[in-house]
Amino acid sequence: MKTTSKETLSTPVFGADASAVSPAVMRETKDRRRAFLLLTPGVLWMLLFMLLPLGMVIYVSFWTQTTFAVKPELTTASWERFLSSSTYLTAIGTTLRVWVIVLLATLIVGYPVALFIGLFVKNRTLQTALLVACVIPFWTSFLIRVIAWRPMLGTEGAINIILMKLGIISEPLSFLLFSEFSVIVGMTQIYCVFMVGPITFMIARIDESVIEAARDLGASFGTIFRRIVLPLSLPGVIVGTIFVSVMVLGEFATAASLSGRKVNLLGNIIVSQVGSLKWAFAAVAGVVLTIIITAVIALALRVVDLRKEM
Repeated sequence: MKTTSKETLSTPVFGADASAVSPAVMRETKDRRRAFLLLTPGVLWMLLFMLLPLGMVIYVSFWTQTTFAVKPELTTASWERFLSSSTYLTAIGTTLRVWVIVLLATLIVGYPVALFIGLFVKNRTLQTALLVACVIPFWTSFLIRVIAWRPMLGTEGAINIILMKLGIISEPLSFLLFSEFSVIVGMTQIYCVFMVGPITFMIARIDESVIEAARDLGASFGTIFRRIVLPLSLPGVIVGTIFVSVMVLGEFATAASLSGRKVNLLGNIIVSQVGSLKWAFAAVAGVVLTIIITAVIALALRVVDLRKEM
């Protein structure tokens, strides 16, 4: 009898026997169809615009690249050239170094801002207004936000003029612009909001009664932050880390504009190779960049189980 019951639950019945199907089974079948319909657009989108292009990029990376053309004859020459070149290996190191520094900078700058908005601002309307204020720079073009740093960091820029008038320096600081420093400053300013948003969201979700109970038991602010706020805000930190990492690792425009092409990131290599019509070599750099981003995201997701915490 138990076997017959399981078969009835797992096998849809049509036609004259449909009236024998229980309402629970019919509801389950409808839920499955609804879930399938809801998933279909997303699955198609991922297949067409992520998996298919990614497979094509991997395939092209093994094509034969000549000076003026690329042929669909499979070879590992482009991979061997990339992995044996000190220039490109240095670019990987520079990309990782800039990513780590920008990630830490956005966390150091963004976390206190998120802590203030999420923990100390009780008014929801004011919280929303402050978060909107954080994204005001995004109302302008990305390139305008990047180029706007030039008159600030140049040898005759605002920062050098202020420091000289205050008597802090006697001559302009030349490292402020067209250097790795200017790239890090520009990226930190551009991507800091992607760290602030998720952390603010997680801190604002903390139950106020938990913090009040800790205060009633005599816990200091440091203890409350270390034992309650920081652990509960970690999922926001991980989400912000993923956002910032994906965008910084794939960057090329900020480095090209603020470094004067002195800082060569993997993104800049891809752009230059595509401009030279060297599709196979650009594909190799793209695959390497994708592997790095995937590893970073996987590492971040191992730190905190977002499905459990969110």
